[in-house]
Amino acid sequence: MDDEVKNLSNLQIDALSEIGNVGAGNAATSLSIMINRRVEMSVPRVSIIPITDIWQVVGSEEEVVCGIFLRALGQAPGSILFMLPLKTAHQMVDLLMGVPPETNQELGEIGHSALKELGNILSGTYLNALSLFTGLEFIPSVPDLAIDMSASILGSLVLPMAEVGDYTLVIETVFSENHKALVGHFMMFPDPGSLSIILDKLGVDQ
Repeated sequence: MDDEVKNLSNLQIDALSEIGNVGAGNAATSLSIMINRRVEMSVPRVSIIPITDIWQVVGSEEEVVCGIFLRALGQAPGSILFMLPLKTAHQMVDLLMGVPPETNQELGEIGHSALKELGNILSGTYLNALSLFTGLEFIPSVPDLAIDMSASILGSLVLPMAEVGDYTLVIETVFSENHKALVGHFMMFPDPGSLSIILDKLGVDQ
């Protein structure tokens, strides 16, 4: 697996980027319809990184974040985590609920529901894009939500349940409305053997 990841072909790298772009485009359309306002999404970076480097992506281990977690079942199962800094999660809830910025000082039940629906939309669109490029079937579970330090969420929620291997697929996701950008990270932690299946479908042998 180390050699596969280190020697990603140009085809695989392009496919990973296009998976992010297709998923973001479809998610933006779904969100715009849901809130009846135009929302744009972009994917500055899609990468496969060692699990030990995850802190370079999500920031400090002590930072309080919102994590939306679910399982992706199917032919290459894994666990999915969409992680947002807590302040960004509040801003996302304001955006999704169509209220002025900084309205939601506490997330509350409605805020939690809005963020879970965001997790549903993102997981569905990104997994559909991944399915389009690989021909594999992915079925997302119902999402859970946690608010805690990033180290706690990754350590107690994702890693044990996912039986995580050495690498994770990270899609940096930027939401934009009225020139205001909100950044989160969509991460897929493949179960043992799943990453090899995905990479093979993306052209390991080419």
